[in-house]
Formats: sequence, structure tokens, C-alpha cells
Amino acid sequence: MMWPWFVLLGLLLAVGAWQARIAWQARRVIRWLRQGADPAQAPVLRGAWGEAAQRLRRLLRQHNQRAAASEARLQDFLAALQASPNGVVLLDAQGHIEWFNQQAAQHFGLEAERDRQQAIGNLLREPAFAAYCAQGDFTQDLLLPGRDSTPTHPVRLALRLHPYGEGRRLMLARDVTAIEQADAMRRDFVANVSHEIRTPLTVLAGFVETLQTLELTQDERARYLGLMARQAARMQYLVQDLLTLSRLEGSPLPDRAEWTPVRRLLRHVADEARTLSVALRPENAAPQTLEFPADAALQAAGELAGSASELQSALSNLVTNAVRYTPAGGRISVRWQPLARGGARFVVQDTGPGIAAEHLPRLTERFYRADPGRSRENGGTGLGLAIVKHVLQRHGAQLHVASIVGQGSTFSVDFPVDRWRAACSPLL
Repeated sequence: MMWPWFVLLGLLLAVGAWQARIAWQARRVIRWLRQGADPAQAPVLRGAWGEAAQRLRRLLRQHNQRAAASEARLQDFLAALQASPNGVVLLDAQGHIEWFNQQAAQHFGLEAERDRQQAIGNLLREPAFAAYCAQGDFTQDLLLPGRDSTPTHPVRLALRLHPYGEGRRLMLARDVTAIEQADAMRRDFVANVSHEIRTPLTVLAGFVETLQTLELTQDERARYLGLMARQAARMQYLVQDLLTLSRLEGSPLPDRAEWTPVRRLLRHVADEARTLSVALRPENAAPQTLEFPADAALQAAGELAGSASELQSALSNLVTNAVRYTPAGGRISVRWQPLARGGARFVVQDTGPGIAAEHLPRLTERFYRADPGRSRENGGTGLGLAIVKHVLQRHGAQLHVASIVGQGSTFSVDFPVDRWRAACSPLL
């Protein structure tokens, strides 16, 4: 049976239109894919290509959601690394920098735009670091000087590499300056204590041996026993000061509700200073001149909040130090004065030998002595100003020292407003 020609023509036109529509749909899908395949801009079509476009849109949306979640986790991870107190540097298999946090930038002087993808060996040129990388043993830290390290303010970094992935390395750097300083202070402290105790023990042992092996006169025996007593007292003072420091460091801060009259503190200080001055005065030497506030001034001196025993110890240490170091005939002046900005100031001024400027920053270190020989001769333990520093810190006060060699020294303590109040009534 033969189809009429116009029927065949119609069929051909229909097939051609259907193919053209399919081609048009395919071009729209392909154009959408080429333009980035944004799921929101997926073409809405019918038929097979419409179903394919919808399936692609769902797959792309799911893929984008997973990628966004992964990116969010990555940013959270990087933010955590950025917040780390340690320097973090990510290195690829060739040792090039892929990423680093701000702490690492400060440690090594890195800049993101300039140094990313640079070889770490070109930026960190310490020979010790090159040897550390070459040996491949990363079980121990490598200690390096920090970028801002100076002879007066050393900075020490502990660096370690951690291999991960396929040849990659995580480099961690932490500032161990405070730890090393604490270790050094601990070693110095043990060495100083050992030295301070060893000296009087050696003297005692020598005198004991002398008393045991030699026939001595009564006067010689009394002399040796007196020297032994002095050395024993020196060790006793040292132990007492060590216990005082330990108690200050381990006890809670003093209560602000406990108020002590300044008059009472300064009277105790004056009694101790005068007694010590008489005890240290050489025979036939001129006495020291000790000047303390008059009773009328002390009546109006007010009160201090805090531990009375600690405050007594700190103020006495400052005054007795002045007595120890001021020669016979010298003058020690003690003053108490309110400050215009609030609070009050305690001042001890002497006419002693003075202290060289290079010693002033270290005066409150334990066992530090500007003149070791003179300090030991006067019975000092080297801990007095360390005790003063701790007491004042616990009471929010500040110590200031001014000195001129050959003219004398001035030690002043500023007590804050919340630790001092003016006298409102006569003090008992």
C-alpha cells in the first residue's frame, strides 16, 4: 500500500521537528553545563533531556552542599590553627610553604603574599635547621633563636617537624623563652642557695675541727664560739627568708578588709632600725642619724589595707637595708606622704655609697647583690628586696629606686588608693 506523498512529507516534517526539539534541548543543557552548571539556572525541559537536566541539577546541588560543608570544616580547622598559641606551617613534599598561621608569621617574619609556595629552607636560614631537616629524625625539638631575639631580651623557639600525608610535613614552633628563663632561674636559685649555705657550713666545720683538735685558751674558745654563732645565725636568717618567700608565693592575696595603722608599722620599723644601727656601729665611730616622721605626722598617716606582718616585713627590709649600707655618721631619712592623685608614698633616703645604674633593674632578683662582699659583711642574705617585691606586688604597690654613686639611694613605695585611707579619728 502506497502512502500519499503529503502523508510522507508530514511524517518527515514531524520527525524533523522532533529531532530539532531534541537538539535544541540538548544545546540548552550543554550551554547550561558550559556556563558553570548553576543548579538554580538549570533549564526546565520536558522529555528525556528535561529528566536528565533535573537529575544533573539534583546531583550538582548535592555536590555543592558537600563541597560547602567541606569548605566550612576546612575553614573551622584553619581557624583553630590560626588561634593556636604555637606557630603552624604546612609544607608540601618539596618543602614549600602551603599555609601558615599568624603566630608562625610572627615567629619567622613570614608574609602570606610574598612567602607562600616558597621553600622553607630559603626563609629559615639557620644552619641548625638545615641539618635538622637533612637528618630526618624529628623525635626531638630543635631550639632556635627567635626573630626578635637580642642579647638583653633573648627569645627562644622550640621547633619540630611532623610528617603526614604523602611526603608533607607539619612544622610546629612554640616560644619557650619563659620556660627556659624559669629553668635558668631555678638552676641559679639552687646554685645560690647551695653557695650561701656552703660558706657558713664550711666555716662552722673548720671551727668545730679546731675546737676538737687544738688546745685553746678560754678567750680563743670564746672567740671561735662567737664566730660560729654568727655563721649559724646567718644560716638561720637565710632559712627564714627562704620560708618567707615560699609562704608569700603560695598563700592567697591579702584581705582588703584588714586595716593597719601606718603609725604602728613605722614605730616598729623605727625600733628595728635604731637597734640595728647601734649593733652595726663600729667602736668609736660616729652614730648614724635616723630621721622618722614625728608623732603628730604619724597620727595623720592613716591606715593600710592588707597583711600587717607582710607590710611590716617589706617596710623594715627597706629601712634596715639603708642602715646596713650607710656608713657611720651617715643619714637615713624615712618619710610618709599622701599623693595628690590618691594613695600614699613611703620613702627611705640614705647617704650611702649609692648603686650603679646597671644594677638597678636587677636589685629585686633573689640573691642578686650589687656589692656581694659588703652585703655578706653586713649580714644580708640577698633575699630582702625579693621579699619586698613580692609583698608589694601582693598589695598592688610599686617600688621605685633612684641612686647616684657616691651620694646615696632613695627607695620609694607607692600604695594605691584602694590600699590606703586617711585617718578619720585618733589611732590606737
